[in-house]
Amino acid sequence: MTTLQSVVRRRRAVAAAGAVSAGLLVLSACEKPSPMATITVGTSSVSSEATCYNDGNTLDTAAIAKCITAKDIKSIKVDPDETVRFGVDPKIADSGWTILMNGQPLTDSSNKTYRTIPGSVFFNAQYGASGNTTTVSIKEGEKTVQGLWSFKLKKDS
Repeated sequence: MTTLQSVVRRRRAVAAAGAVSAGLLVLSACEKPSPMATITVGTSSVSSEATCYNDGNTLDTAAIAKCITAKDIKSIKVDPDETVRFGVDPKIADSGWTILMNGQPLTDSSNKTYRTIPGSVFFNAQYGASGNTTTVSIKEGEKTVQGLWSFKLKKDS
């Protein structure tokens, strides 16, 4: 083997090692996706990653306020006679979660991955609803807020 062939092989090995290192660096810079939350009404459902999430750490008040008023959130039509089913990733359930309606608690905290609420609740003034659209959020955390998942419920009658 000539010296030139040896140099070429070493360069290829160094280049390959560099490519592998660069690939690992790119992968480590990627954010992990947040846990998912899903709302199901009849045969329709909508799932979303968090509107705000800090990998299980507490969100500050400014971030929470911004999340509650987010405009770019998924929506689903709700017949008031249907049952609305909420499902969360076990990671959310482990921290405890509460359903908020227009920013106010609608339920107590739960550690279950699934809850149901009658659709009529989301359009009833007695529960703070007004009009034909309601913003519903899932808040992760019992004492602090670790994540928020928000959805628009649109009356379908």
